[in-house]
Amino acid sequence: MEVTAVATQGRYDSWDWVSSYLLLYSDTGRAWKQYRHEDGVGRFVGNGNLESVVQNKLSHPVRTRFLRFVPLDWNPSGWMGLRVEVYGCSYKSYVADFDGRSSLLYRFNQKSMSTVKDVISLRFKSHQAEGVLLHGEGQRGDYITLELHRGRLDLYLNLGEARFSSHRVPVTVGSLLDDQHWHSVHIERFNKQVNLTVDSYTQRFQTKGEGHSLEVDYELSFGGIPLPGKPGTFLRKNFNGCMENLYYNGINVIDLAKRRKPQIHSFNEYCVTICSLFVRNNMTFISHDT
Repeated sequence: MEVTAVATQGRYDSWDWVSSYLLLYSDTGRAWKQYRHEDGVGRFVGNGNLESVVQNKLSHPVRTRFLRFVPLDWNPSGWMGLRVEVYGCSYKSYVADFDGRSSLLYRFNQKSMSTVKDVISLRFKSHQAEGVLLHGEGQRGDYITLELHRGRLDLYLNLGEARFSSHRVPVTVGSLLDDQHWHSVHIERFNKQVNLTVDSYTQRFQTKGEGHSLEVDYELSFGGIPLPGKPGTFLRKNFNGCMENLYYNGINVIDLAKRRKPQIHSFNEYCVTICSLFVRNNMTFISHDT
């Protein structure tokens, strides 16, 4: 579910209520992540009496299957006790699972694709610190590569300037992104101006190169570089983990793969699992006794 708010109330006909708590979330019920507000504070204000309902709106929604409420303080004249309500909506998810040897290829209808504007978005989850999420390159020297490196996210982007791999300098965002939790990535490029957003942090920069359009030959690959690239292509490990809701300029790549559309080709297809998840009201709420 996509959760946008939570509300608490004391236990009925008692002196039991929780006055502050932490909120944790997980999609497996095993690996948990603490929700933090935009100011970094993780504590939620709870109840001061039995009947009042206190609602806390989440500054950024979370997509999750499990929620855990961890009481911090409660009525000293009673015990821990609370009723909870969660607000949100169903969330449709297209997921591809990569095993480190596979990739998905999105092939263009023409020999090359030249774009002045690009919008790429995806979510990923991995316990590996290395792996290529996205790669494309062109004859004139253009390239775009998004990869995990030492648990951080590197974006290599060049417009029309031929360089050897040793001169390629990435824009790096995030840290400890190999923590088996979902992380969101959003890339917006218009001419040479680029916004790279990872989770809630955005880095703005200007691309290298003399051009204003990104020219990529034949295809974009997701999850790795399946075949030896053009001269100067650097070799990296394939991605090992899951990608969700992968969009390239408005195209749902995983949905095309799920429907076996001809634009999508799988490299080592037996290693890629495409699954569509539609989670309906099957959340689990866990209170934590101290």
